[in-house]
Amino acid sequence: MKLVEVVAVGFLLFVSGCSSSPKANTSREDLLRTDHEWAVVASEGKSVDRIVSFWSDDATITPAGAALVSGKVAIRKFVEQSLATPGFHIDWTPEQASASEDGTMAYTTGNNAMTFPGPDGKLITVAGRYVTVWRRDSSGAWKCVADIWNSGT
Repeated sequence: MKLVEVVAVGFLLFVSGCSSSPKANTSREDLLRTDHEWAVVASEGKSVDRIVSFWSDDATITPAGAALVSGKVAIRKFVEQSLATPGFHIDWTPEQASASEDGTMAYTTGNNAMTFPGPDGKLITVAGRYVTVWRRDSSGAWKCVADIWNSGT
């Protein structure tokens, strides 16, 4: 799925609001748990493999103020470089999830914070917001297909 298609699906999910079907409700709960688990794993910063496992092979991330990073190989490199940066830390809190009625596509939103060396070398923490678009893979697991964040709340 191309980024434009993923964004369009995410927008349609957003516009349609939260579905009230039992399958969508269960999907939202599963997705919030998955996003929270991912946040914990990323915050620990110990396992690149585990962190990257939450993205689909064809995922695209859009870091605040940076170029698109597409595909799992490029995302892995991005994660490795981030974790190798002295003082780097990431954390996020999922706040909302919405799923399609059939439970195959969804999005989450929430707050995030990243700590990294500023221009003067001193650590700074930048707070922001994020949106992730998810789809179920063939095993039924949620995989992030589009990940975008900004700075500022």
